[in-house]
Amino acid sequence: MSDSGQPVWRKNLLVLWFATFIAGTGFSEVIPFLSLYVSELGKFSHGSLSMVSGLVYAATFVVVAVTAPMWGRFADRHGRKRLLLQTTIGSAIAITLMGLVTNAWQLVALRAAQGFFAGVIPNATALVAAETPKKKEGYALGIITTGYVGGNLLGPILGGFLAGLFSIRVTFFITGGLLFLSFLLSLFMVKETFKTDPKKIKNQSSLFDIHFLREFPNPKLTAWLLVSTIIVQAGLYSIYPVISLFVKELMNNHGPITVVAGIISSLPGIAMLIASPFWGRLGDRIGSNKILIYGFIFSIIFYFPQGFFTSVIVLGILRFLVGISNAAIYPIIQTLLAKKTPAGSTGMVFSLNQAAQAIGAVVGSMMGGFISNIFDYSGVFVFTALLLLVNLILLEWRVPEIRKNH
Repeated sequence: MSDSGQPVWRKNLLVLWFATFIAGTGFSEVIPFLSLYVSELGKFSHGSLSMVSGLVYAATFVVVAVTAPMWGRFADRHGRKRLLLQTTIGSAIAITLMGLVTNAWQLVALRAAQGFFAGVIPNATALVAAETPKKKEGYALGIITTGYVGGNLLGPILGGFLAGLFSIRVTFFITGGLLFLSFLLSLFMVKETFKTDPKKIKNQSSLFDIHFLREFPNPKLTAWLLVSTIIVQAGLYSIYPVISLFVKELMNNHGPITVVAGIISSLPGIAMLIASPFWGRLGDRIGSNKILIYGFIFSIIFYFPQGFFTSVIVLGILRFLVGISNAAIYPIIQTLLAKKTPAGSTGMVFSLNQAAQAIGAVVGSMMGGFISNIFDYSGVFVFTALLLLVNLILLEWRVPEIRKNH
């Protein structure tokens, strides 16, 4: 019980919800204006601006994919609160400095630094799980999930609004200040009971050792599901580096471009949040495999025409429909991974799935910049639709478990 009479786990939950919300916001709020900010940092051609924007956006996720296992091992050895504090203050400094850069390469370096300090969300979640009574654990984890999901969803809207109200540089300062406030709250209000177990640490295997996959009932299915995660994530992120440029073109360079780009960027996530329960209940009735196939088919249909319309409203509708389709893919992949994974390897396989999402974000960001440089913005959507089509064909052809129940 805390001094205020409130249980310690509830105080932890409140503070860490704020921390994960701000961390989620910090990752996603740059989407509406990132390429516009890059354009202010130098003279770029149309194609090179898309390429550099993709590199700037991808830098964070490249580092996340590499360092996530390292941070997990560090937390096991030294405590999750210590890691939470280090990553929060590191993120605050990196994001604040983004408002002071004078060229695109400085921004790339700081985006990479932001990826290096991307341990706030997983360690806040782990700390909540460890410090909450078992009978309240499901409730607490559900609440903490809304923190970072809400931050990711509202980040682009908030970022676009702040950039329009103040300036892009001021947006970074505000976010950095909120992260520093989160650091102070976590330092003085979050409590952790942590004891190092030297024997457990000694027996830990490397997080990079994937030989455990041989013990799975169907390692091929697991591998293909991870590949599908990469491809779907790549499709979702392919438009992010150029979204503000595309919206600017559709709006003829007039109006609240960053605000509109932020709303359009958030629509897939909002749709996923709304549609996931529906797909989940339907999957329970007709089979998860069928839902996964439907999700791929609908995504292909809705991605393809996005680059051929000149209306921002139509683009927004199609992005929302893509989000509904993705809601039939992401959760089903998670469900199938859980069903096909031995109990002792669940943590490892979901760590790999998180890394796959980061890799997909990198591939998508770079792909969006590269394809738009060659085929303009419409080429990004067409290429993504074709990539998902190839993924669907390979799943149908190579993975019998996917096709057997539909």
